[in-house]
Amino acid sequence: MNRTTRTLIVLAVAIAVASAATYFVFSALKNRPTEKVEVATAFAVVAAKPLPVGTRVKAEDVKIVPWPAAAQIPGSFTTIEQVIDRGVVSPVAENEPLSGNNIATKDVGAGLPALIPSGMRAISVRVNEVVGVAGFVVSGTRVDVMVILREGNDSLARVVVNNVLVLTTDAKYDQSAAKAGNAINSSVVTVLVSPTDAEKISLAAASGQIMLTLRNPLDTAPSESRGTRTAGLVADGAPAPVTPAAPRTPVVRKPAAAPAPPPPTPKIYTIETIRAAKRSEEPIK
Repeated sequence: MNRTTRTLIVLAVAIAVASAATYFVFSALKNRPTEKVEVATAFAVVAAKPLPVGTRVKAEDVKIVPWPAAAQIPGSFTTIEQVIDRGVVSPVAENEPLSGNNIATKDVGAGLPALIPSGMRAISVRVNEVVGVAGFVVSGTRVDVMVILREGNDSLARVVVNNVLVLTTDAKYDQSAAKAGNAINSSVVTVLVSPTDAEKISLAAASGQIMLTLRNPLDTAPSESRGTRTAGLVADGAPAPVTPAAPRTPVVRKPAAAPAPPPPTPKIYTIETIRAAKRSEEPIK
């Protein structure tokens, strides 16, 4: 077989293989099921810029974008008029849809009252750099409220309210500083508590010194401590050991002796004297 024949045979085989491959690929594509691309048939109101907590929504703060009808967010809005003058209750990122989860109802308004759920109360606590955990108590963190009571020479420290949410501070919340772990100093911290806990915090603030202890947001277990007194700083909070008293030996009482009989009356000797017809007796002394 000469060289030309071999070349023609190789070329024919290559053409046959390519034709077969093309046929199988065409058949696979032809039998492939048709994929339906969902076309947006609805609209959603999203934030045109980041909206911090307490913002009153304005028309320039939001925009309308197409949204798949089959994937609508429950409680979302379709017109800008539905969200105007509502307060933001949780931070909203840019292009995030607005819904009942991040904005308040229209009759509540904006600001701090919109952040307070039904049945809860907001109470402010005056703090300093030490009480506020060196400035790391910021909006969204959780703290325990502890009171220090002084009773003469003794003092008592005890947690009065557990795991409360910090709504806001008097300082402007710097999101970049918080992410970097930097401190944000403030003098007043507002926390969200129940009415009963609000009474406890008010009484604690009037009776002693308030302290805040910062919690891990994943730690929801209540504090089990029953308080620590000044004596507990040395004795680790344990009461002083009690030495049991020695057993008492029973006392056997003897019956009282009978009283001795009185001594006999000494006998008195007398002398009988007879004088004439007169008789007399005289005792001897």
